[in-house]
Formats: sequence, structure tokens, C-alpha cells
Amino acid sequence: MLKVLITGPESSGKTKLAQFLARQFQSPWVPEFARTYLGVLDRPYDKEDVLVILNGQLRLQNQRDNVKLLFCDTGPEVIHVWSEVKYGAVDPYISKQVQKVEYDLRLLCYPDLAWEPDPLREAPNEESRKALFEKYVDLLERYNKPYHIIRGQGTAREQLAKSHVLALLE
Repeated sequence: MLKVLITGPESSGKTKLAQFLARQFQSPWVPEFARTYLGVLDRPYDKEDVLVILNGQLRLQNQRDNVKLLFCDTGPEVIHVWSEVKYGAVDPYISKQVQKVEYDLRLLCYPDLAWEPDPLREAPNEESRKALFEKYVDLLERYNKPYHIIRGQGTAREQLAKSHVLALLE
């Protein structure tokens, strides 16, 4: 199975891109577990919830081992950056998962799309989104994880991502 990770700061188009690519390649995609988990949580989330979310995300990804191509809307690096920003520290287990979990292709979404309000989002201004993006770049480079930056609007953005997937399949 080939796994494609779509990652990046909030409101950078990850979900729409994962859905687009899944349709284009007639392959399944794994949604962001945090949305489901936090959507039913009846209290503010805390550090322990972040670990539950990480394990839930990885469990969803690992349940799809009988497909040729899988698109993953987020991965352990999102949890890493989220923990660093929200709590000022990252649990060693999270760092280990960033190092351990492998993807055949990483698409890092640049935050050049318009902000879309959502109760689960916490960084609405452009400056904070770009700072978050730099944290993703730093993290991926620190752990020597290759990635491609996805920029642009609409069809241009989709075609750029699609071209990277096509290159993976060749």
C-alpha cells in the first residue's frame, strides 16, 4: 500500500485536497480523527486527549491495509505541532511517532487559502498560520522526512498535488 499524507496548518485545505485526490485516484481517504473525537467531547480537551487523538488517527490509517493507495488527512506531525503550540511541550511518544510512521508521499499545504471559520480552529490570522507552517517545515526537516509544498488556488493547487501523486505511482 502507498500512503499519501496531506498535512499542514489549520484551514490550509487538507481535507478538501484529500477528498479531491481520493476521487481522482478512486482510492479511500482517512479523515481527521480529531474532528470526530472533539466533536463529541463534552469538555475542553487536554494533553491526554491529544495522545488519544494521535492513536485514533493512526488506528484509522492502519485499518486500511488492503488498498493500493490511501490518502491521509493529517498525521502525527499535526499532533506534534499542535502540542508544541498549545502546551509548550511535546510528549516523547508523539515525537517517536513522527519519526516512526512512514508515508510514501507527504504533501505540505501552504496556508495561502482564505481562512474558514470553524469552532475547532485556533489560529485565524495569516501571520500565525504562516508561523505554524514554518513549524511543520522545521519538524519535517529535523526528522529528514521528504515533502512537497502545495500552494495555489483551486484547480492549480489540485493539479500540483495530483502531479506529485502521479509521480509516486510511476
